[in-house]
Amino acid sequence: MTAREQYAPGPASGAQVRRDGEKWTLILVRELRHSPEKVWQALTDPAQLREWAPFDADRSLGTVGSTVKLTTVGAPKPHVTETTVTRADAPKALEYKWGGFDMRWELEAVGGGTRLTLWTNIDRRFISMGAAGWHICFDVLDHLLRGTPIGRMVAGEAMKFGHWQRLNAEYAKQFGIETRNWPPPAAQRRSQ
Repeated sequence: MTAREQYAPGPASGAQVRRDGEKWTLILVRELRHSPEKVWQALTDPAQLREWAPFDADRSLGTVGSTVKLTTVGAPKPHVTETTVTRADAPKALEYKWGGFDMRWELEAVGGGTRLTLWTNIDRRFISMGAAGWHICFDVLDHLLRGTPIGRMVAGEAMKFGHWQRLNAEYAKQFGIETRNWPPPAAQRRSQ
């Protein structure tokens, strides 16, 4: 059995939601057993991003002022956005936009590892889905950094993964919101 087949995410944790008027921000925190420098490389290097992130980058995100094309993986139709890196304080903080959404990463050295925090604004209707997706992305990132890659799981592929449904429901309950029925029941029947 491969590492990917054995992979099962833990329970929903390390996430919160903040509301400022009509703007909703999803905040995810993950403790990683890797140095901030190693995590920084995974957040900025296009080759490493292709292994775990829900988008591909055409160049490094590690330099302020860099213009980078981000291509969303698994979108129903090609979705490419151009972003400018607005903050790149290696290996502590990284900021840019992805598809119009603010992305703010903070890396804090703790023990022999890193506390990684992501702040991203998100449509309220998709908060639990976003939390479930990023939860899986962070797990895939951790495996990559440990040298036991399990391969990127994002978008529709992640949603078909049975544990994604559980995480989506757990985060919805944690945030006190209704669980969106995704994928739609007809698509669920086709994939069984």
